[in-house]
Amino acid sequence: MRWDRLFDDLESQLEQELDAERSDLIAEEERLRLGRLALRDRLTEMVRADAGAELDLLLRDGTRVVLAVGSTGRDWIAGELRDDTRVRASCILPLAAVGAVVPRGDQLAVSLGAPPLGDPQPSLSARLGLGYVLRELSRRRSPVDLVTGWGRMHGTIDRVGRDHLDLAEHDPGAHRRLGAVRRTLLLPFGELLLVRF
Repeated sequence: MRWDRLFDDLESQLEQELDAERSDLIAEEERLRLGRLALRDRLTEMVRADAGAELDLLLRDGTRVVLAVGSTGRDWIAGELRDDTRVRASCILPLAAVGAVVPRGDQLAVSLGAPPLGDPQPSLSARLGLGYVLRELSRRRSPVDLVTGWGRMHGTIDRVGRDHLDLAEHDPGAHRRLGAVRRTLLLPFGELLLVRF
């Protein structure tokens, strides 16, 4: 009888140790999964979970923007800026310009469910870099407002290189003509906080 209790005790201890080991393994796997999450993955998951999702973002210069996301790329997000006056503008925002994200509602919890390695078959826009999107604006000759950490400017993107763009600066409402261009700036992508068009 004493032996039965001893074996029951040993069996109970072994089960507790195995349960503790399983719990530790599960916790470690979760830590590793979270460690592989990128900001882009979390933002994409927030938007995917709620089709009309708005992201509340603080840019590197401290500016707060609310963005109704339309699409995401490899290193950018695009959509409509929202504000209190309901004036909306389309914009492209480099992910490197994001200083912080202020999750709303259950966005924080939803973002933690993001797959760590991205989509197995990412959409075309998810594979496109910032340069590609800026080249499209250049090709269309769309006037843009560029926001950097040191100022704001208006003009037309003339050319886009691998890591920079050429902006022909001119007055809002004016067409990009030789006489209307005040100066041309070569801007590194790293300086861009927001591109409105």
